[in-house]
Amino acid sequence: MALRASFRACWAFSSFVYLGIRPGASIAATERVIGQPLPKPLVMSLSRHDGLLDRWHVLLPGFYSLLSARGIAADWQFRAPYYDKRTADEEGEEAEYDFMKIGSSVLYGHPQLIPVGRDLGGGGLVLDNRPGINRGRIHEVEATEGVTFGSHEMWTSLPVLMDAIATSLETDQPLDGYAPVVDVEQRLQWDFRPLRRDRTLPGA
Repeated sequence: MALRASFRACWAFSSFVYLGIRPGASIAATERVIGQPLPKPLVMSLSRHDGLLDRWHVLLPGFYSLLSARGIAADWQFRAPYYDKRTADEEGEEAEYDFMKIGSSVLYGHPQLIPVGRDLGGGGLVLDNRPGINRGRIHEVEATEGVTFGSHEMWTSLPVLMDAIATSLETDQPLDGYAPVVDVEQRLQWDFRPLRRDRTLPGA
C-alpha cells in the first residue's frame, strides 16, 4: 500500500478545512517537546493538514478528530507525568501481555505513545512508537481505562486506518460498526450501527 495514495484518497473524500502549517516548523517544534522524531506516517499526515478548524469534525471512526502538531505536543505533555515507569518495569512482559488482552492502565502516559486523535469526552488515540511488535499500531486511551489494544484491522497503523476510512467513504460501507454520514452542514460524521444480535454472521 502506498502511504501517499492512502492519505490522498482519504483527504479527497473529506470536505474539511484544514489548518495550514509552514512545512517542518510545527512538526520540528513538536519533536523537540516530546523528545523524539515523529513516525514517518504521522509526519506525512501533518504535512497535509494541521488538525481541524472545527472541533466537531470527526474524521476518524469512534468520534475522534485529528490533532494538530501543537495538539500532539499538548496532549503528550498532559499525559506524560502520569506514566509510572517503576511499576511498568516491575510488571515487565506481564503488563504487555495484559495490555494486548484487556488493556493497561500502566501504559497511560508512556512517552512513546504519541497522541494523534482526541474525542470530546477526554479520550484519545495514540500511535505506538515503542520498539516491538506493536510499533506503528494505534490504540485508544482514556484516563480511567488506560490504553486499550484495538483488535480491528484498521488500528494496525495510521496508513491502514486512513486507507480503511477512504474505502468506507468510497463504498458507503460501515467500518467496524461506524457508518459514514453527512450532517446538515455537510460535515462528515460517523453513525454507530452495532450488529444486531438476531443477524446471522457469515460462516456461522
